Amino acid sequence: MSIEASGFLPINLLTGFLGSGKTTLLKRILADPAFADTAVLINEFGEIGLDHDLVESVDGEMVLLRSGCVCCTVRGELAAALKELYSRRERGLLPPFRRVVIESTGLADPFPVLSTIKADPVLRHHFCAGNVITTVDAVNGLRQLDTYIESNRQAAVADRLIVTKTGLDTDYDRQSLQTRLRTLNPDAPILIAADPDLDLSSLVAVQSNVSSSSSLSQSGFYCEEPVQLVSSDGVAHQAAISSISLSIDRPVDWTAFGLWLTMLLNRHGERVLRVKGILNLSGEERPVAVHGVQHLVHTPVHMEGWPSEDRTSRLVFILDGLDGALLKRSFEAFTLARMSQTPPAASGPIAAAR
Repeated sequence: MSIEASGFLPINLLTGFLGSGKTTLLKRILADPAFADTAVLINEFGEIGLDHDLVESVDGEMVLLRSGCVCCTVRGELAAALKELYSRRERGLLPPFRRVVIESTGLADPFPVLSTIKADPVLRHHFCAGNVITTVDAVNGLRQLDTYIESNRQAAVADRLIVTKTGLDTDYDRQSLQTRLRTLNPDAPILIAADPDLDLSSLVAVQSNVSSSSSLSQSGFYCEEPVQLVSSDGVAHQAAISSISLSIDRPVDWTAFGLWLTMLLNRHGERVLRVKGILNLSGEERPVAVHGVQHLVHTPVHMEGWPSEDRTSRLVFILDGLDGALLKRSFEAFTLARMSQTPPAASGPIAAAR
């Protein structure tokens, strides 16, 4: 079921490090007719120079644009701003927007914005998580990834990676930057902001989280190599980001797996940047795709078919400071023990591995 059909309004997050071009991209989004039914939450109107686009000021924190977008500033709690926005929509005080785009600050960890939806029961009733769109500066991106953990986390959780400022430095090392981004995030499309064929509407388009295309790996990622992050000078990266792949050669019990994943994310979700893969579930002919960002797990999707004759379940975790080997032992001790109808050694997903 599509997001539109579900009745929930998707919240798309626009993030990226300081100076990476978020505001420039947001101005393009606001001017695009494809986004006319969009509500945008930003830090301040003045940062993106909206004056020439205003239709009217609804109040001191909300304006309507000629494009049809609703634009709001967030000076207090995000949850309160979203509730007020929805309330005005329902009372007919605003156009019936179909999606929300939030521009976060450059030093922000993306996840608290996403977790706001899950944590608030009122928001959860009306909104759902859409795409995370992360801008990456072509000129300074590698240095920022070498230096700042926030930059790494923003790239790792993205559903769309947008490389900006490619026209400012014709000598930028495109291959090195894309390799680094692909290491952090093996499956998000890497798009070039200056590409004249860039379809902005694709940034928020709903699509299956895992494709059955034979061009993808078994897990739905473009690669399954363990992440060994090093800075551009070859030394170990200060950001303790790593990855681990799990393969299960027998059908997985969905209840046991779901219980293990729930407990893992409840306790360590802030350090599980992404989890993604396909599962061969007991009693299911088609594979089931799973996809999560930290504490937030998307609804599992039944894929059309297996990418190959191999029916092995595969999961990839991208971790921040969490021991991948410990996670693997936890999975085996808890999930596989339940699959064998043998009680696990301990009651928690990490405790089970100790």
